[in-house]
Amino acid sequence: MPTDAFGDIHFTGLGQKMGKYVRVSSDTPPRVIYHLMTQHWGLDAPNLLISVTGGAKNFVMKPRLKNIFRQGLVKVAQTTGAWIITGGSHAGVMKQVGEAVRDFILSCSHKEGDIVTIGIATWGTVYNRESLICPMGGFPAEYVLDEENQGSLSCLDSNHSHFILVDDGTHGRYGVEIPLRTRLEKFISEQTKVKGGVAIKIPIVCVVLEGGPGTLDTIYNAITNGTPCVIVEGSGRVADVISEVANLPVPKITIALIRKKLSVLFHDTYELFTEGKLVEWTKKIQDIVRSRQLLTIFREGKYGQQDVDVAILQALLKASRNQDHFGHENWDHQLKLAVAWNRVDIARSEIFTDDHEWKPTDLHPVMAAALISNKPEFVKLFLEQGVRLKEFVTWDTLVYLYDNMAPSCLFHSKLQKVLLEEKECTAGSKMPRIQLHHVSQVLRELLGCSTQPLYPKPKHTERPRLSIPVPHIKLNSQDCMASALACSKILKELAKEEEDTDTTDDMLALAEQYEHKAIGVFTDCYRKDEERAQKLLTRVSEAWGKTTCLQLALEAKNMNFVSHGGVQAFLTKVWWGKMCVDNGLWRVIACMLFFPLLYTSFITFREKRLQPMGCLTRLRAFFTAPVVIFLMNILSYFTFLLLFAYVLMVDFQPLPSWREYLIYFWLFSLVCEETRQLLYDPDGLGVVKMASLYFKDFWNKLDICAILAFLTGLTCRLIPSTFYPGRIILSLAFIIFCLRLMHIFTVSRTLGPKIIIVKRMMKDVFFFLFLLAVWVVSFGVAKQAILIHNEERVEWLFRGVVYHSYLTIFGQIPSYIDGVNFNIDQCSPNGTDPYKPKCPETNEDNKKPIFPEWLTVILLCLYLLFTNILLLNLLIAMFNYTFQQVQEHTDQIWKFQRHDLIEEYHGRPPAPPPFILLNHLQILVRRGLLRRPATRHKQLKEKLEKNEEAALLSWEMYLKENYLQHQQCQEKQNTEQKIRDIAQRVDVLAELLDLDRVKRTGLVEQRLVSLEEQVHQSAQALRWITQALQDNGFGSGKDVPPMGSSKTSEMKEVQLEGKAEESQPPHHVLARNLLYPGSHTLRFPVPDEKVPWEVDFPLYDPPVYSAEHKDMAVQDPFSPSLESLLKINYNTMDGLIDRQSFHGLYTVQDGLPLNPMGRTGLRGRGRLHCFGPNHALHPIVTRWRRNSDGSIIRKSLKKMLEVLVAQYPLSDVWALPGGSLEPGETLPLKLKWILRREFWPQFQNLLKQGTEIHKGYLDDPRNTDNAWVETVAVSVHFDNQNDVEMKRLNSFLQGCDPELCIRWQVLDKRIPLHANHKELLHKVSALLGAYY
Repeated sequence: MPTDAFGDIHFTGLGQKMGKYVRVSSDTPPRVIYHLMTQHWGLDAPNLLISVTGGAKNFVMKPRLKNIFRQGLVKVAQTTGAWIITGGSHAGVMKQVGEAVRDFILSCSHKEGDIVTIGIATWGTVYNRESLICPMGGFPAEYVLDEENQGSLSCLDSNHSHFILVDDGTHGRYGVEIPLRTRLEKFISEQTKVKGGVAIKIPIVCVVLEGGPGTLDTIYNAITNGTPCVIVEGSGRVADVISEVANLPVPKITIALIRKKLSVLFHDTYELFTEGKLVEWTKKIQDIVRSRQLLTIFREGKYGQQDVDVAILQALLKASRNQDHFGHENWDHQLKLAVAWNRVDIARSEIFTDDHEWKPTDLHPVMAAALISNKPEFVKLFLEQGVRLKEFVTWDTLVYLYDNMAPSCLFHSKLQKVLLEEKECTAGSKMPRIQLHHVSQVLRELLGCSTQPLYPKPKHTERPRLSIPVPHIKLNSQDCMASALACSKILKELAKEEEDTDTTDDMLALAEQYEHKAIGVFTDCYRKDEERAQKLLTRVSEAWGKTTCLQLALEAKNMNFVSHGGVQAFLTKVWWGKMCVDNGLWRVIACMLFFPLLYTSFITFREKRLQPMGCLTRLRAFFTAPVVIFLMNILSYFTFLLLFAYVLMVDFQPLPSWREYLIYFWLFSLVCEETRQLLYDPDGLGVVKMASLYFKDFWNKLDICAILAFLTGLTCRLIPSTFYPGRIILSLAFIIFCLRLMHIFTVSRTLGPKIIIVKRMMKDVFFFLFLLAVWVVSFGVAKQAILIHNEERVEWLFRGVVYHSYLTIFGQIPSYIDGVNFNIDQCSPNGTDPYKPKCPETNEDNKKPIFPEWLTVILLCLYLLFTNILLLNLLIAMFNYTFQQVQEHTDQIWKFQRHDLIEEYHGRPPAPPPFILLNHLQILVRRGLLRRPATRHKQLKEKLEKNEEAALLSWEMYLKENYLQHQQCQEKQNTEQKIRDIAQRVDVLAELLDLDRVKRTGLVEQRLVSLEEQVHQSAQALRWITQALQDNGFGSGKDVPPMGSSKTSEMKEVQLEGKAEESQPPHHVLARNLLYPGSHTLRFPVPDEKVPWEVDFPLYDPPVYSAEHKDMAVQDPFSPSLESLLKINYNTMDGLIDRQSFHGLYTVQDGLPLNPMGRTGLRGRGRLHCFGPNHALHPIVTRWRRNSDGSIIRKSLKKMLEVLVAQYPLSDVWALPGGSLEPGETLPLKLKWILRREFWPQFQNLLKQGTEIHKGYLDDPRNTDNAWVETVAVSVHFDNQNDVEMKRLNSFLQGCDPELCIRWQVLDKRIPLHANHKELLHKVSALLGAYY
């Protein structure tokens, strides 16, 4: 729809914040505006709509109440993702809301400060609106907020984010926007938002501060439409009037009371209230208070520090709880709201209570929504409420969860990459749907190459067995230690790719928590049983890709876990093989040099079968131990280096000697061993994966470099023309082989940490060289250019620029740089001598230097200052920082890296090079000829039997539960937690004391009232006795003692009358609703005290309304003319029409009957077809609710009923199968729609056998002063489930009109029926003694 004012709005002089605005017509459809807000303004659909209304003029609030309101309002908006809708002007309640949002945005981060605040104002009342007119759109439009010159108009509030300006062509008239705002709020509240697989209708709540007559109308309309309202007590005027009478019984809210309240709270404008206005206010306030389930009064002392946010959310839940729903729908709706708002505190306190019993399967949809929406607190809550992951996570559920991940999630982007790769491989036109084998690829990438696919690719339509639950959440199941370590690994890998630093920190912190929990469980396991705990480390986990806990910890680099005493004890046990770990190293070396010592008690073994001295397996057990293999390899490697050095320095002949050939043979064995390590694949990962794992190790890269350098040198050495370069390359290879010794020393607790420190410092040196190169090159180039002219030799250029500059740092300063020690014999004047540098610029006469010596000296001083003092000290400081940083974790790092060495020698053949070739030959025969696959030693990876594994996992889970309970106990013992618990208990105790005080006060008042009644009765009795004695001549009147003042008697009589009225049933309520159903007619407001015809009501002037029914054959005249009315015979049978009332004779005035229950605020017959009573019939058909086995279901020890209900066409509500009786008919027309014609006589017999539970007036919204509904309600109950009549009824129901909806529904007080029908059901349940 066209408009000439839209775009961005910028408030001049009030910062850089931009808002959106649009000018719309007052008859614009709400659908168009909502589309503009969500599609063009880019607003996400809200989880909650907060409509703030109240005083449009500035008013004063208590500072504390103002702070509580501001904090609570923005908190509920920010935590739930709500929209706040106000009037948008810079005054009154709108200004309060704007300032609350402003204060919140200033005090929080950018991410948290996004609160949608929408102002809906009247275009004709906006001051300086001309600046907003821009036919092509204002981007931005500059708006000046000028309160001083605005006059009767209003400025827009600068703290609102969006403005909708409603124009009806008027100027200066307020309230134009109210109808459009009401329609827009109603439209938004009817929309359904789907998030995380859960669909909820957007709830709306009205928050009221202060306010005048317009605010009262807004509250009344909201309550009438079923919108909950939160009234802030203490804010003034209307809010305080309602707050002060909200706890009173409705009959106590009288015109006199409202007049008194208004005179106090509206003292400035009280003279403007006419008598008719007072009546209207009283009626509206009575109706508002009558709907207590929709009304919440926020009192500062009631909610304490919980702020307004709790009051708002509790009001919504209270309204939802009191809405009529079938069965479980009510609680489902409340829980969906809490999940959408992300308020787990509200869910705990208001939903998961004793009022409703939740089945675990009922929580599955919201569990999925919490997972998709990333709400871990709700996931934890649902697990506490009994959700079982084994039942929740099915194949389809898991696919659904991954398919509905948030697009912003990093895991989702990685999944999309996998799908894109598959699409490119298959050359398909469509992106494939997410399947679990796609997820498996991403998880394997995150978990590491050592894992097998978690979800294998299915063949055709086959679905493989679901191996694990959701892997990226905390699992409350078996295999918990492996799950925690796997989660730690996944989070660390995701953190590496996450761009947002805050998210990265959160991921790393969560990964650390998982590692800490894994350590805690393992600690408890290790304390209970060391052997079983170590089995947990090496057990093959089918759920996590056939890997082990130890391997997962190593992949995730969980140093704290690997450095745990239990893990290190296991690694030490593996290191010593089958020998006892308390054997000294010198004993092992002695046995290596003289192996017969093995057959003595010199070396002890763990296994009993190795204890006999003559056992041949002792020898094998000793020499296959990793520690022995390691020592033998050290001895072999040192021998190789010594022989290599001897050949290079002493025996390097043109023709290789036998020693050199031995070195070649030795190197060949080393090459074979590296090849074996590269191809060794016991887990079946594939050559590519094994190669990637092999080259990840730095020491393997060093081995490859040394071998390649040796082979290059050997090639050059065998060619006579490159004999000398070959020796040089072999010498360099010797250096690399010597560096390989550092890896051997990592096994030492003393040297190992130092090697780690050296490796870290090497990184520091690498980065330091970049800084140093800047100074070296800059000084070298400047020095070379100043001293020497056109040096063309590249090698001397490099020496002058880099080499000499670098040596200068260490004190070798060139002698010619200052011209003092210049000697022309040490240089070449023309640069022709290849062994001398070119001479500096000199004088041709005396050959003295002519370059500026002062400049070169200054440059030299500055260069030495920055390099020797600044940069070198910086390097020392970097080394010191690295040392301090690594030294703190040296032990952990050394223990972590120790595993790699142990694993290498654990799987290494026992013979050292070059004898290792025999083992290689054995492996070649076994795998090449015999085709036996490679096997891993059980000590590092062991697949257990099913029974043993199940017992082990059960033991682990038991200890996990103990660990979690212990953690909870420790948290409770925490001082801060104790303080919080004590504070909570004090608050609860204070509330109980307040309740007790109120109860005691009420009890005292009751006892005082009872005492006053007794005194009054005694006084009356004494008065009667005195009077009797006087009449019989005993005593005179002057001797009579006083029996109490007349004032006290009058007060007592008034109190007794009021109490009697309160105990009486209330007057009809539905028949006095201001808006008559099915029309635009408004009733005259009738407060409760003015309902009886006997009460004088001079102001009573109701409108007249009689609808014309074209589909009714019989109806009374449309216009109540006296002539036509005189033809009607009341209180008797008038032809076929029964005009007799069940309540006896009724009064006829001016030809029209009067409603026997009193005034309704409307004359005529309304939508009823006859003046006087309109008779109806409501059969209530019930049966017992039963289980599948036929037993009756009970609740609160009472049997539960099911009632037959129907939903008729063009109706949104359910009703009892009955209705108005047509003249001369015995069954209602609506009942005939339900039943087939052949069953009508049988149903009449059932009605005759039934029990009449109500006969008389029915409080119906269609009732008027002159026409009303009277009904007969008959209970038809089937006590036996095999009742023939009930089966026949069911069969006839199945063949009824397809437009009708009929069902058996559980009978309780929340069943969604007409209010007057629910009263009938209550009587039926009382009659049968059933639950209601």
